[in-house]
Amino acid sequence: MQGYSWQLRDVPDINLMNQAAAIMMEYIDFSCFSKSNTQVKTNNCKITRAEWVKTDNGIVFHITADRFLRNMVRAIVGTLMMIGRKEMEPEGIREIIESKNRSNAGTSVPACGLYLTEVKYPYPLTS
Repeated sequence: MQGYSWQLRDVPDINLMNQAAAIMMEYIDFSCFSKSNTQVKTNNCKITRAEWVKTDNGIVFHITADRFLRNMVRAIVGTLMMIGRKEMEPEGIREIIESKNRSNAGTSVPACGLYLTEVKYPYPLTS
């Protein structure tokens, strides 16, 4: 798995991370997880799934949304890891999201282990 996943020394508390992940789905403005100075019109996204799952090979974070901002998933995982390491409570994610400030969120995790697995369009594509 080296080079294809993020290797952790300690196993974070998955239940706490899933509590915080569920809270994220109540929000649409994810400015706090976006890289600064990007040229987008809005930082609004609709997250429909955010869940940590334990597997035989470790833990996997699944996230589904109607779109992703630049660096968004890496910043979300970094923030959820803070919660999983008990550096903050799951409810603390509300304050981070509502601040709309990237510096309040966790650090971005390494890109290794980040995979786009599916793309769906809400309408049929025409040529």
